[in-house]
Amino acid sequence: MNKKNLFLLSIDDFFTPQMLKYAILPFIITIIVMYIIFFTIAGIGLDQFGSFGSMDIQSTQTTIQNGIPHTETITAQLEGSAIIQFLMSYTITAWIATFLVYAIGGFFTLYLSIFVAVLVIGFLTPYILKVLQQRHYQDVEMIGYSNIFESLFLVLKWTLTMIALFFLLIPFYFFPLVNIIAFNLPLYYFFHKMMTFDIASNITTREEDNQIKYYNGNMLKLKTVTLYLISLVPFAIFFGAIFYVIYLGHTYFVETRKIREYNYNN
Repeated sequence: MNKKNLFLLSIDDFFTPQMLKYAILPFIITIIVMYIIFFTIAGIGLDQFGSFGSMDIQSTQTTIQNGIPHTETITAQLEGSAIIQFLMSYTITAWIATFLVYAIGGFFTLYLSIFVAVLVIGFLTPYILKVLQQRHYQDVEMIGYSNIFESLFLVLKWTLTMIALFFLLIPFYFFPLVNIIAFNLPLYYFFHKMMTFDIASNITTREEDNQIKYYNGNMLKLKTVTLYLISLVPFAIFFGAIFYVIYLGHTYFVETRKIREYNYNN
């Protein structure tokens, strides 16, 4: 089955009543959580900006009384709340400050939404793949591998690696264009690992999974890169997560069938 037919088949499967039913629940849960997180982050950002730091103001005034100069120095300190009131008294400054807070909050909320959606979809992956098997791959047994403890260990491992990459790549965040890759590389790493593991561990044996990664590793990365880029479109991940499992699930079913047919004939 060529790539075009596989993509069209995935779209056809996605718009079946059962798959749309699976898509609704993660969408509702994730968008509510993200809505709360977004305004919480933005609110905290404004509060912290308002309470951060202080500014010293010094004024010197010289007067002459009876021919004798007198110099008065007045020192005052504006605390953070006064600073924010001072800045917000100017429309342009207020607009820039608010824009930066909500832009940064929106940026982190988008990334967090991808992270959360990938975790949520992991619970639905076995059910989605079972539907695909019944519709198209009844000859391919879903053997699977791994267990709950290994899965939790790997999720923790990949999460910590992702966080470490975010810190290690900080020097590259200051270079235009390069920073786009640097910002997205850690989350893509987590996205690729989670998506491929969730699907492979439900369909293949460990040996079959290793074979698929060895012979089709570049193809899988190309597909997950494409799906990840789609996820960067706001709200796309909410609906797209189910489609991602369907599309990659077809890929793994097809490749697993090839491996087993080859092993059977030889």
